[in-house]
Amino acid sequence: MKKDLPVQAVIQNLKDAGCDTKTVEQFMKLREEGNIKEQLDLLSRQRCKLLDRVHREEKRIDCLDYLVYQIQKKKPAI
Repeated sequence: MKKDLPVQAVIQNLKDAGCDTKTVEQFMKLREEGNIKEQLDLLSRQRCKLLDRVHREEKRIDCLDYLVYQIQKKKPAI
């Protein structure tokens, strides 16, 4: 099977994407086996994890924004 990216580049990309050691090892095993479908499934699951984290953080930001809004609403105009 032709591999477009060098092994170290793939590993670094997975780490940069927040994959833990187990996930990196799983992905590399699937890559060696040429199991593209499972590789894509694994990447999709990691993406979902990251997106869930983004949404949780957005909710936290919304809470802060609401608090700031409430405080500023009570502040007398200058």
